[in-house]
Amino acid sequence: MKTKTKRGATDLLGRVLLLATENGQAVHVHEIPPREARSGQPSRPLLPAMRETLDRMGIGALYTHQVRAVDMIREGKDVVIVTGTASGKTLCYNIPVLESIAAHPETRALYLFPTKALAQDQLRTLRRFQRPDEEAGSPDPGEEEAAGPFAFHAGTYDGDTPPALRTQLRERASILLTNPDMLHSGILPNHARWAEFFGRLAYIVADEIHVYRGIFGSHTANVLRRLLRIAEHYGARPQLVFASATIANPGELAERLSGRAFATIEEDGSPRGRKHFVFWNPPRIDRAGLERRSSNLEAREIFVSLLRAGFQAIGFVRARLLTEVLLRYCQEELRRDGGGLAKKIRAYRGGYLPEERRAIERALFDGELRGVISTNALELGIDVGSLDAAVLVGFPGTIASTWQQAGRAGRREDESVAVLVGHNLPIDQYLMRHPAYFFERSPEHAVIDPQNPHILLSHLRCATYELPLRRQEETTWGEYAPAILDLLAEHGEVKEVKGRWFHAKEGYPAANVSLRNAAENVYTIVETGRPDGNKVIGTIDEPSAFPQVHPQAIYMHDAETYLVDRLDTTEKVAYIHRADVDYYTQAMSDSHIEVVRTELEKHLLASEVGFGDSNVHSKVCMFKKIKFGSRDSIGYGNLELPSQTLETMALWIAPSLDALTKVTRYGRVPAEGLWGIANVLPDVVSLFAMCDPMDVGTVVDSKNVGVPAVFLYDKYPGGLGFAQKAYHMIEEVLGAALDLIHACPCEDGCPSCVGAPLPPHMQQDPDVMGKGRIPDKEAALVLLHALLGRPDYVPRAPVSEARLARVEAEQAKIERKHAAAAKEETLPPRIVTPLPSDLAARLRRRLSGVSRGG
Repeated sequence: MKTKTKRGATDLLGRVLLLATENGQAVHVHEIPPREARSGQPSRPLLPAMRETLDRMGIGALYTHQVRAVDMIREGKDVVIVTGTASGKTLCYNIPVLESIAAHPETRALYLFPTKALAQDQLRTLRRFQRPDEEAGSPDPGEEEAAGPFAFHAGTYDGDTPPALRTQLRERASILLTNPDMLHSGILPNHARWAEFFGRLAYIVADEIHVYRGIFGSHTANVLRRLLRIAEHYGARPQLVFASATIANPGELAERLSGRAFATIEEDGSPRGRKHFVFWNPPRIDRAGLERRSSNLEAREIFVSLLRAGFQAIGFVRARLLTEVLLRYCQEELRRDGGGLAKKIRAYRGGYLPEERRAIERALFDGELRGVISTNALELGIDVGSLDAAVLVGFPGTIASTWQQAGRAGRREDESVAVLVGHNLPIDQYLMRHPAYFFERSPEHAVIDPQNPHILLSHLRCATYELPLRRQEETTWGEYAPAILDLLAEHGEVKEVKGRWFHAKEGYPAANVSLRNAAENVYTIVETGRPDGNKVIGTIDEPSAFPQVHPQAIYMHDAETYLVDRLDTTEKVAYIHRADVDYYTQAMSDSHIEVVRTELEKHLLASEVGFGDSNVHSKVCMFKKIKFGSRDSIGYGNLELPSQTLETMALWIAPSLDALTKVTRYGRVPAEGLWGIANVLPDVVSLFAMCDPMDVGTVVDSKNVGVPAVFLYDKYPGGLGFAQKAYHMIEEVLGAALDLIHACPCEDGCPSCVGAPLPPHMQQDPDVMGKGRIPDKEAALVLLHALLGRPDYVPRAPVSEARLARVEAEQAKIERKHAAAAKEETLPPRIVTPLPSDLAARLRRRLSGVSRGG
């Protein structure tokens, strides 16, 4: 049982602000006032056993949102619950589900979570209804039992579940906890084995639905439609209960995920302790004011000070390596005190083995750990107890994620502090200067498109395999479903017999469909040279393996340093040995885009627009050694690793040379304008293509079409139609980009318009000038006016001397392009006879199949 003395946010805030007195790092303190609990009683009293169990768990009256949820679920309504972190959303569905099972033991419920860890955490919560006097973290999440006040069987069904336990769960589980991936590939294709479970299925609970956005959300929506179809086949119509963190459109997302209408519960009745949110900007360390002290070192000072004062804290970083670096910094500092406090802080990230992550979760919940440094893996609702402070190292990327991470501290009535430590990046520095931008904006929308033809094709194949699809069902899958079924029939994938579509090929198609935009290859990390023999200490996906466990890399695990001896790309194994070194390594990549085949092209006023097959190449070519603490570079090394290629579809916009020259006439750099347009395009395209901004990528490149161009590509093998849709709506897309940038009140660019930072692999192109800062908003506006045929835009912001110095070089490049273009104009025109459309389509599909491995 955890015991901890609370001293409140006043002491906590005072300690944080005391650290900032010398250099004024605390640039803004925002107070979120406390909130009293509002409680009530359900319209029908709880079962005596439920009331007794809740009392023994220390849960008194229910909060108003819990009461409303229980009443509405009891009435049979489909409900989505959207309340804050630690507001008791789990009780909203556990109470009516468990009461239903108590009254009708044959009742079955399916709980769906986006990760295995969440499912296991929620199973521990369910165990408390069987053993209410024990802490939630005590039972083994792999056990399956029926005991206590509520006699029900429950268990997690995922890739880690042993075969024998899988059979027991299939036959006996009242509540089955799983994830969309296992449901898609393991349960639905084998639904005949689950006939009894599906026939009794009364509830489908999906928690953390804000995670189901973009490609993953669009896939999951189709998995849910397949699930509901299977349930109906066995005579069930389960009730849907969804829960989400705060997003702008919870009801809309729930409806698009399931195809049903929902009642939304958003009024939060839970108490909230006072929270202070501190924006912390590392001090400048050079005369020019361009460099700031390491945000990791700043976070170390805050974190260590809190732990020394007896507070419990969680730190969030944006990369796996940084969890280990910050952990090492903190442990080194705490070891100077003696007393063993250094052992009470751990890292938590993907790549740790499941049993290690579970042990860390339990130790944090029980109070054995005083601190944990995590990636966003702990951002979701895993119960880690009541923490005092959250330290966010760098802006997490979205407002919703920032509030989620900050909300991991100060659960319920406890007072707390959240500290956002800014990186020396454009968006972080903008927030440090304009905190109102963050505190006055609502969280983002979650966007999905279940009817995306590329995604729908995969799931119609899966659906016909699971059950013949009746003609009457076609349109329930969307307007493109009939045409897609015809296309599948042409290729022998399905066949129609008396108005029903049957799967017509061997094997089951779900095995070839990944729900997430992630690599299938996973590397095992093996420590060698141990007295007890080689040991697996972690795993890593292939895209991360090349930059993190290449030969001579320093791999970090639990703050210990290991040297990578060999990376076996055939067996997918990295061999490492423990090495006591005072540096870590950072890989350096080179990325570029290659147009493989142009399928569509058109002239748009002052630009040429194209679309076609493209390859995005990324190669880890070098690494540098960075000394701990000082961050000094102490050496470089060359690498010979295979290039990683994303075969996808891309749109490109190549401004005319006249349009580029127009930008230089105003003393601006065209490349910066292109970069600004590239930054804003993912947000704009998401509105037209119904995707998440993270589903598309952009790059500025001049190697493919003769002049600098903006490329927008689908970040998914083979493409998913986002770039193609943008091609057909390019004038509307560019118009929306112009409106967005022009409407922003900033003078020379900010994160709201042209300043969103590019992902690292998009910052390697030498054509992009001004890396590491916000691009020139005025150059982007001049260029967009030219591309859209609008009257010239006259820049209002003065030109900096630094930008003027680059204009001459940029103008010289453009003049060289002019000369090259003039030579090209003397060439004789090509005469191309168009192929018949049906033949061209078949050839493209055939070529696509060859280039993408069938």
